[in-house]
Amino acid sequence: MTSKSTCLNDFLFAFLDIETTGGNSARDRITEIGIRFWKAGTVVREWQTLINPETRISPFIEQLTGINNAMVAQAPVFAEIADELEEQLRGCVFVAHNARFDYGFIKSEFRRLSRPFSARVLCTVKLSRRLYPQHRRHNMDALIARHGLAKVQRHRAMGDVAAMLAFFEHSLAEHGEEKLEQAIGALLQKPSVPSHLPPEIMKDLPSVPGVYRFYGENDVLLYVGKSTNIAQRVASHFSGDHQSSRGVRMSESLRRVEWTETAGELGALLLELKQIKSLKPLFNRRSRAAKSLVSIELVANPQGYLQARLVREIDPGRLGDYYGLFRSKRDAERALSGIAAKNDLCNRLLGLEPAHEGPCFQRALGRCQGACEGLEDITRYNLRMQIAFHGLRLRTWPWDGPVGVIEHNPRRERTDILVVYNWIHVGTVHDENELHDLSLGGRPVTFDLDSYKLLVKTLMGQGASSQYIVELSKTGIPDVMMP
Repeated sequence: MTSKSTCLNDFLFAFLDIETTGGNSARDRITEIGIRFWKAGTVVREWQTLINPETRISPFIEQLTGINNAMVAQAPVFAEIADELEEQLRGCVFVAHNARFDYGFIKSEFRRLSRPFSARVLCTVKLSRRLYPQHRRHNMDALIARHGLAKVQRHRAMGDVAAMLAFFEHSLAEHGEEKLEQAIGALLQKPSVPSHLPPEIMKDLPSVPGVYRFYGENDVLLYVGKSTNIAQRVASHFSGDHQSSRGVRMSESLRRVEWTETAGELGALLLELKQIKSLKPLFNRRSRAAKSLVSIELVANPQGYLQARLVREIDPGRLGDYYGLFRSKRDAERALSGIAAKNDLCNRLLGLEPAHEGPCFQRALGRCQGACEGLEDITRYNLRMQIAFHGLRLRTWPWDGPVGVIEHNPRRERTDILVVYNWIHVGTVHDENELHDLSLGGRPVTFDLDSYKLLVKTLMGQGASSQYIVELSKTGIPDVMMP
């Protein structure tokens, strides 16, 4: 090892592994931490402890890790070792295999104590992918087998730390210091983030579908967005935040980022629409909720001619009786004028001209065939009206009752059941038990233009290969239908 100043000589690397009660850092807890500190080719110290997770360890986790409830009963809780752990890691490069998992759990434990925690993070999965791109698998068992590393006690903290450090030193010997330095430098390079956000924000963001929210001072909601990859989409905001005055204003105001994971894209789209309309973020211009949607209903007048009537209360149960969805009365009247001009329909019967004696104004111009005077055959006129409005007719609900749209993300082992009825997203549940607890009646729902368009396109289109649609009124959710 040379004496020149390099990260391998100068940085103290903390190779860390944890064992937990499960895979969800918001719900599950740490049961063991093991750390081996490495600098300039030498292990300078070790630190390890069992931790009382303050919850039961399941039989499955006991069998996987070998850590049982009796072993942690007298162990310290995380709050009792937090000061020492923080001191041990101060100034170190936090190294872990699939670092988002370990780092996320450590941050969550500190967050429960209302304490911030951050570190420079190096993920050895990403390091393996960068150094050995010809291989597909980079989990620890694959690395041990591929590189002939010594066998260790897997799924115990210090065993996995030993395997991770062995891979690191093997990579150093095989690729040399310069190439390993370049790989580490690229992985540690901090992304450009707004100045008021913690530098490690990008390490926290998950690469999964979902909705993200930007907050400003005093927790004012600035923006709501969705993506099939939250981390990638948020990073694109940060990289392009100076391309417009709006982006600059939002970047300067940004203080905090929150996100909600979903199993798939449809769930993210529906959640984004719902939150934009209900939370009214400052920088979202599109998809704001209309105060009251306007539609068109065709009803017969006393003479039997169909006339157009604007309606603001839409009954989702009889959507086939409505034509078009408009955000304002002006938009609806503009559509009616276009239909009248293209089809020589009567403006008075379309509600575009007040009732009065004699022919309508369009009749005097030769653009109405006389329905206003009773001169056009009623059946013929009504047929022409129905043909003219056909393209605007709302899509009737094709199922007998509510359906569950099942989205499954196998990588995260997450399933979302989007309950939809009459093109309204009623709610999202995650298993059949939650579904049975969801009441479809007695709750206010809003018929929404954007959700209607999205659900019609998705459920009736060809692009729903990752989704399963189950008629809940008939079948519930049988196991055979689950992805």
